[in-house]
Amino acid sequence: MTDRRLWSYREIAAHIGVQTDTVRSYRKHGLLPPPDLNEAGKPYWFADTIRDWVARRPGNRARRVPRR
Repeated sequence: MTDRRLWSYREIAAHIGVQTDTVRSYRKHGLLPPPDLNEAGKPYWFADTIRDWVARRPGNRARRVPRR
């Protein structure tokens, strides 16, 4: 299934658990994929574009639960 909902900086930030300014900084430094759409000067990404990016981000490893 394809998720074509458009996400702004706000939705991306909520998805990855950071502040909106952090996502803006990621884009400024070339860490985000190019926007799928620019409307009225604002960038938007498809949800699937961001989910794919998150899955490929460096340091994105499955987190282990420590054994007790």
